Amino acid sequence: MTVAALIMAAGRGTRAGPGGPKQYRLLAGEPVLRRTLAAFAAHPGIDRVIAVIHPDDRDAYEAAAAGLPKLGNPCLGGETRQASVRLGLEALSALSPTRVLIHDGARPLVSPAIISRSIEALDAHQGALVALPVTDTVRRAANGLAGETIPREGLWRAQTPQAFHFAAILDAHRKARDADLTDDVAVAAAAGMAVAMIEGDEVNMKITSADDLARAERLIAGGGETRTGFGYDVHRFGPGDHVTLCGVRVAHTHGLVGHSDADAGLHALTDAILGAIGQGDIGQHFPPSDPQWKGASSDRFLAHAVKLAGASGARVVHVDVTFICERPKIGPVRDAMRARVAEILGLAVERVSIKATTTEGLGFTGRNEGLAAQALATLSFR
Repeated sequence: MTVAALIMAAGRGTRAGPGGPKQYRLLAGEPVLRRTLAAFAAHPGIDRVIAVIHPDDRDAYEAAAAGLPKLGNPCLGGETRQASVRLGLEALSALSPTRVLIHDGARPLVSPAIISRSIEALDAHQGALVALPVTDTVRRAANGLAGETIPREGLWRAQTPQAFHFAAILDAHRKARDADLTDDVAVAAAAGMAVAMIEGDEVNMKITSADDLARAERLIAGGGETRTGFGYDVHRFGPGDHVTLCGVRVAHTHGLVGHSDADAGLHALTDAILGAIGQGDIGQHFPPSDPQWKGASSDRFLAHAVKLAGASGARVVHVDVTFICERPKIGPVRDAMRARVAEILGLAVERVSIKATTTEGLGFTGRNEGLAAQALATLSFR
């Protein structure tokens, strides 16, 4: 299964007042669109992210998206949102995804849990709409006066993402090319697709006005929770001509002994993430007594921990790995390690720190009997 995210960012956002399109306004020091793109790029269930942008915004987009993983080339939008979505889906078709989440670029506070629920809903449904039930009294206005009350039972406020099986929604958009429909659910319904409702989140707001930007600033400043997890791992040296550290093959005079590939860096990092979400340690999830994990690549362990974090409503925002060893030298392969860890976690590489130290010849690492790794992982919860 390949899941893509299509981020709609071609609008002009004039209701936000002067200062350029709202998706490029700064929100807590970062462009709104960068926060939106990063939320999907960091989610382990998303394989590819493509934005649909206005032709005049190419430079602003490149600045906002710089360094983020999983991004494909942006697609230029059309005259209407419906046309822009269709063009974005056509661009995605070259990647042949099986599922797609269509999301407003001006909803930067979407949570990992909402993204997970949207993907999972497609296991049983043709489409899924994130929405909130209407709880306030709804009245129709008549000439500026309060008119009739509209029963709110069964009324929902639509949000995004809106999730679909890719081939079906692409076909629906092609058939609705000349129609004027309100959103992608309307396009799907016109094609006879059944769309499930899944619970959204008040924090998943759409930034429309300057007041919305101020509210989002307050939510970022005062909302959510940050937790830090710690991990530590040791492996001894044995026969071999290389070691695997943070997913990178490093030439060495010895190998590392372990049930899996003995990647101490990824093992420590996996434990750090599991610790931050209170999910035990790597041995509970991948017992060394289980033969299926013999020689296994440790990126599978780390990806599993990230998936569990997403299901807990958390996302990894920064990691720091320290190797303790005399040999091999980490400096020459540090950048390759950072890139690989960033790829697995769905993080920008500047959010990955890898460094090394020695024990000045003391202890088992000083005697070149093995190496150790410790890791810190910072997770943001909403």
